[in-house]
Amino acid sequence: MKKLNVTIKLEMSVPDDWELVETSEGTPVLKLPNGQFLDIAIEPLFASDPEETWTSTEDEDALNDILDMVETEEVVYEFVTH
Repeated sequence: MKKLNVTIKLEMSVPDDWELVETSEGTPVLKLPNGQFLDIAIEPLFASDPEETWTSTEDEDALNDILDMVETEEVVYEFVTH
């Protein structure tokens, strides 16, 4: 069995009032001014409490607003054998 490592690097311009916070498990997420939190590790996920369930959005405008902030994206796939 092979292990796949995926490295995603994004460069974004975001509003000044966004903050970087950590969950109780030490996972970094973004705190948005509207009381939501954003985890963009694989896809944009939102939560009203970073300790609860994260979900994607059905709001295409909100998703497009987030994706429009991405200036560059680099994805690297690498197989690691054991």
